[in-house]
Amino acid sequence: MARKGPDFATPVRRVLIALMALALLALFLFWRIDSPRAEQMRTAMIDRIVPRFEWALVPVTRVSEMVAGFQSYARLYEQNQELRRELQRMSAWKEAAVQLEQENSKLLAQNNVRLDPALTSVTGVVTMDSGSAFRQSVLLNVGARDGIIEGWATMDGLGLVGRIAGVGQRTSRVVLLTDPSSRIPVVVQPTGERALATGDNTPLPVLEFIESGDNVRPGDRIVTSGDGGVFPPGLLVGQVAQGADGRMRVRMAADYGRLEFLRVLRSHPAEAVVDTTAVIRRGPEGFIGPMLPDSPVEAASATDALDPGTSP
Repeated sequence: MARKGPDFATPVRRVLIALMALALLALFLFWRIDSPRAEQMRTAMIDRIVPRFEWALVPVTRVSEMVAGFQSYARLYEQNQELRRELQRMSAWKEAAVQLEQENSKLLAQNNVRLDPALTSVTGVVTMDSGSAFRQSVLLNVGARDGIIEGWATMDGLGLVGRIAGVGQRTSRVVLLTDPSSRIPVVVQPTGERALATGDNTPLPVLEFIESGDNVRPGDRIVTSGDGGVFPPGLLVGQVAQGADGRMRVRMAADYGRLEFLRVLRSHPAEAVVDTTAVIRRGPEGFIGPMLPDSPVEAASATDALDPGTSP
């Protein structure tokens, strides 16, 4: 077996590493010396060595530019994501602002409605739509504890919506004018023609029993007449519109697609007639005057009833 010769590579390598370490240490110390002469020597070395190694600095420059570009792209990406999040938050705030604006406009419209000063109201929020294919109604969050009575009229900020048809302690049900069971007497303005607005489960109730249909034209204003004490007179219902079937219908003034707040109008009952002798009637010959007794006996009885002290 052949013997290996002496290994000179390892000692030479160690010596070279030690010399390189000493040279680097000396260069470091020389670079740290604070002396004008040392500064001049360093400047001279840089002027001689650096221009000769520009080709070696090209990859380093490219890599540094790539790193700077990547960092700039990362910052732009983060800014883009932050702007997207801000846009989503702004969209949510915009939707909330639009809803608040709609509610504010409806409340302002309700405050600007001109009604009979004797009519006071209670404002309620529509909690849910209790209607179906055969019934048009909504629920309000006001009831008997708020003084609501069945039969009172309800309006939104624009026009008549319906009437109270059921009252609980905390809620009440409103039957809309489009319900088939809804029939209200109305007056067409400016002609003054009287008619009946009948719901037929469509957005446009039918005008029936018009006194003179020739005087009614599309676009005429429709208000409640107050006949029968169903609704107070003068409440805006809508406008006359001609349907596809040729019948006169009512284009509702109330926005049925966005019923959020409703005003329940407190209706005061009509005064009862106490003095029947003051009732005006038409006589047999067309004379209009107070109701008179038909016989002397009835006249004497009426006199005794009015002034018992005058009877014999």
